[in-house]
Amino acid sequence: MTNFGTLEYVMDKFSGTWSWKVTGERAVAMVSQIIPQAWYGDGEYEAIVPDDPKNITQIKWIMDRYPLEILSKNVWQKKLPPSAKVVPKKPKKTERLQLANPGKQFKGNLLNFQREGLDFLLKSAGNALLADEMGLGKTVQTLSYLASEQNAFPALIVAPLVTLQNWQREIEKFLMRKSRNGRLVEDEAPTSTIIRVGKSEDIGKYDFYIINYELLFKRYKDLAKLGLRTIVCDEVQNLRSKTTQKYHAIKKLAALESVKYRVGLSGTPIYNRGSEIWPIVDILRPGLLGSFREFCEYFCYINEKGKAIVLENKRESLRHMLQKHVMLRRKKSDVLSELKEKIRYK
Repeated sequence: MTNFGTLEYVMDKFSGTWSWKVTGERAVAMVSQIIPQAWYGDGEYEAIVPDDPKNITQIKWIMDRYPLEILSKNVWQKKLPPSAKVVPKKPKKTERLQLANPGKQFKGNLLNFQREGLDFLLKSAGNALLADEMGLGKTVQTLSYLASEQNAFPALIVAPLVTLQNWQREIEKFLMRKSRNGRLVEDEAPTSTIIRVGKSEDIGKYDFYIINYELLFKRYKDLAKLGLRTIVCDEVQNLRSKTTQKYHAIKKLAALESVKYRVGLSGTPIYNRGSEIWPIVDILRPGLLGSFREFCEYFCYINEKGKAIVLENKRESLRHMLQKHVMLRRKKSDVLSELKEKIRYK
């Protein structure tokens, strides 16, 4: 794992108190943004942070994004508040993705870059943003993941209205049903239903529940009773506004104890302002970007209309954080050779 600096418990000669010394360009930049009590040390990229529980929690937040080498490990463990020790499960993503093989429930063929996408989803512990360009098979990669993950069903698919039937067809095309004893039934697909009405009613038991964003708020109480294990949000940019009813509905569903896997799909996850990525990531990996206020303090400025806009000099830092922790994005130009081979032998 790459470290971006160090963290050490020291006696600060200026204040005469025990404090935390943070080194490293990116870590110090974040300290200066979110810990107003901190001051700069003697080095070029060095900050001194007063020793108190709130500041320690903030340092931990920074370290979750830019890991630091802890030079005073015993003191750090003793000082770290219990609430700061509970963090979301991080992906086991390696620098180089492997060509993963889908589970036996999947009956399609994946191109190599799609197998890497499957590997990414598996290593991300099912909490990830697959942001491939349109036409690269985000749906089939997602279905191969669900066939490979343990106890992924029942699954909720949230998608635009015009794509619901396509999801049902793709499920029937690429997946085999598992019987109660775990055996695969080759001639049958997993059970699925498209929820088309907003009126509350018994839904029944299925492997897949497919619903559009507009009905989500009306039916989320019914959906919350289904023991969902997985939530897939197709065209997840529909959730870029944290003030909408559909956002609040999916936020509540994603927080259910039964839900273990949250996958977002989008060919255009980041819009012009850039700050729209925060609500999306906060559903898939809660806390990764901090609170919205913390996110804005570090990455954004507020324009004359009161909108948060990601600073130009912070866009690369944000992209790095997303790709390191939660997002995989490939363009057609990145995998053109594989696509040409597919067309040649189709």
